[in-house]
Amino acid sequence: MDIKVLGPGCNNCVTLEARTRDALDDLGTDATIEKVTDTAQIMGYGVMATPGLVIDGNVVVSGRVPSVKQLTKLMKG
Repeated sequence: MDIKVLGPGCNNCVTLEARTRDALDDLGTDATIEKVTDTAQIMGYGVMATPGLVIDGNVVVSGRVPSVKQLTKLMKG
């Protein structure tokens, strides 16, 4: 699984990354997590509000920080 956390490094971005790691631990799944802070790259995904989360090339979250439970569901589906 390839995961990208999109955002400039704000508190919400840090929280999203931490919750994403927690969700991966709950699933027992290995993944590559990359932080994307470049505005042009973020906009390239069509994300206009950060934080954003991209899983295997698909934007699944934009402009909010889901719970660990919600992230787990997103990763399963």
